[in-house]
Parts: sequence; structure tokens; C-alpha cells
Amino acid sequence: MFHIPDVLPHRAPFLMIDRIVEAEQSVYAKGYKNITWNEWFISQDCPYMPHPLVVEALAQLSAFAAIDEKGISFLSSLNQVEMHSLAKPGDRLDLYFEVTKRRKGYLLGKGLASVGDRIILKAEEIVSFIKT
Repeated sequence: MFHIPDVLPHRAPFLMIDRIVEAEQSVYAKGYKNITWNEWFISQDCPYMPHPLVVEALAQLSAFAAIDEKGISFLSSLNQVEMHSLAKPGDRLDLYFEVTKRRKGYLLGKGLASVGDRIILKAEEIVSFIKT
């Protein structure tokens, strides 16, 4: 469906999405990240994916909801972010981003990261600036 390197400039180790499951332009995007013991952010002191990187994964996913835009998107602001649980090695982190509003060069949306039925992180407002 989508070839991630064609949309995002991110490469390993800072690419936080493994696959885009589905996306509808200006509406939503779904994807996932498989968390493994080989991730650079996993250690004995931190045996889970840090929440700021989960937010980054949602921000990267937002680019697939804005696929009609030409250019690169930058995470601009966050609001009402709730951290509920942890994503650990062996988990598949399911990511969902829904567009709530578009304004000149800005994409506003909300995001949800979960493992199965367990919510990892919820963000009521993610704003990305799309630089053309």
C-alpha cells in the first residue's frame, strides 16, 4: 500500500513505524511498530519503549494521513497526552491517528497507541506543521 521511505525521511534507528495497515487521505492512518529486544532504546534499565518515542511514532504516522501534501511534516505541538501503560519487547504497538482539522500548512489530529486492548498512550491533540 505505502512504501514508508517514500513518505518519511526517517531511517533506522529513528523510524518508529514498521508498517502502514491502512490510510485515508485527510481522515486517518493505522500502522504498527513491533517492539524487539534489539531496539536501540531498550536496555535493562529501560525495558520498554519510552513514551516520547511512542508520541514520535504517532507523529510519523500522521504523515500518512496527510499524504496529499507535498513536503515534510514536523511535530509542532501536543496537548492532553495521557500515558497509561508500557510497550515492551515482544509487543506489537498498534498506532492510530485521526485527522480532526486542517488549516493552512497544519494538520491537527488525535492519536492512540495500544497493545491489544491495552492503551499505552492517548493524545487528544497532535499538531504537525507541513513544510512545502
